[in-house]
Amino acid sequence: MKRSRKRATRSKPPSSKATAGHSSRRWSAKVTKHSDALDLEHDVFRSKDPRKIALSLKHSAEQSKRRKGTSYQSAMSMLNFYINRAGKNLPPMQKRILERAKDELRGVFGRA
Repeated sequence: MKRSRKRATRSKPPSSKATAGHSSRRWSAKVTKHSDALDLEHDVFRSKDPRKIALSLKHSAEQSKRRKGTSYQSAMSMLNFYINRAGKNLPPMQKRILERAKDELRGVFGRA
């Protein structure tokens, strides 16, 4: 016979997000804009053309002298970072375009 125990709920201290205020709400936008790995074309992730996104990321990655990995790794990482950080705020249609851009990116780097 199992006994059910009620756990005492502890109140958590306010997270740094809650106390930091407005300035840190968009930290991922800062990372995208000021990434040390790639200098991205303005609004590259808003394009409706997956191939254009892939080619722009490839160009940015190949031009960068500050990246740590290969051009392909840097480009794919930035695309994944953007998709993951946009989360629920990313419209489904744009998410599909960005997912297709991953396939295009593999293709333009010859990794299809």
